[in-house]
Amino acid sequence: MRRYFVPILAGGSFRDRLVACLGALIGIGLTGFICAMLPGPATGFLLVVAPMGASAVLIFAVPTSPLAQPWPVIGGNAISALVGVSVAALVPGPALAAGLAVAGAILAMSLTRSLHPPGGAAALTAVVGGPAVMQAGYGFVVAPVLVNAVVLAALGVVFHRFSGHSYPHRPVSAAGHAMPQRSPRHPADIDKALADLGETFDVSREDLDLLFDRVEHHAAQRRAGKA
Repeated sequence: MRRYFVPILAGGSFRDRLVACLGALIGIGLTGFICAMLPGPATGFLLVVAPMGASAVLIFAVPTSPLAQPWPVIGGNAISALVGVSVAALVPGPALAAGLAVAGAILAMSLTRSLHPPGGAAALTAVVGGPAVMQAGYGFVVAPVLVNAVVLAALGVVFHRFSGHSYPHRPVSAAGHAMPQRSPRHPADIDKALADLGETFDVSREDLDLLFDRVEHHAAQRRAGKA
């Protein structure tokens, strides 16, 4: 059974996947319940929009990801929805509007340091979400998108107080492990190494620095015959 839960991402475990499932259950369930209790648009309008499902995957399955932090969750979804509504109002062709909405959302999120993949879905929903979304107009940005995102991010903060994961994420050294003695490494060295590879990695520079420290520590232990 466990072989089906071998993580694609490095560092995960079977327990982490179960914790993520529990977090998503609680997060999405409570988001829908809380939003249903708030004064809002007419009955029948969505209480939880689909992009929140993708946001929940990031918050609860990969809480260390820069894309999963509270500002990207909140800002990325709301800003993208704003772009989508604006494009839908200005561009009559749905196919062209859909493409422009997602492209504009990526640009807006990049400029505001709020890159969040579900934001693309929020922008697209604003264009192809149907009559209820069209009728809501810019109100769609506030309710349900912004309200959903704020509630879900807040629930993520509370949940991870008990999950054993850092959220909002801050790189910290492993408890009980001394940092190895090493030659000075400047953050610019990591930036240059990333530029050499020409790829974007879903991990912060600070976490990479900490990971390199632990690699050096275990390499030193192995060379000393302690591993």
